[in-house]
Amino acid sequence: MSSYTPVALVQTERGVELPVRAIAGTSRNEIGGSREGALLVRVTTAPEKGKANHAIATLLADALGLRKKDLELIRGERHKNKCFLLQGAELSGIEQKLLTWINRDEQRQGKANR
Repeated sequence: MSSYTPVALVQTERGVELPVRAIAGTSRNEIGGSREGALLVRVTTAPEKGKANHAIATLLADALGLRKKDLELIRGERHKNKCFLLQGAELSGIEQKLLTWINRDEQRQGKANR
């Protein structure tokens, strides 16, 4: 049984808005499920001069199969609660990719706990 809590994605004319809860300065880069409707993203980069935001965008682009230039930080530049616009994306496609990514992460954690 999955512990996945849905991320509050919003379809707009320009793409999909993805709320993110960022944790910078961690031991590894990872997407760790969701918290309060936002995707929980951990990055090793310190939160200084936009470096953590850059690392988050890179991780999200890789995880969602998007080009980094298609991600735009639209809210939360200096806050742990952020919102990225996934330009040109469709809601159903992003939901499916997030489910796949989070299920894969849960399986990896399950194997590590054995």
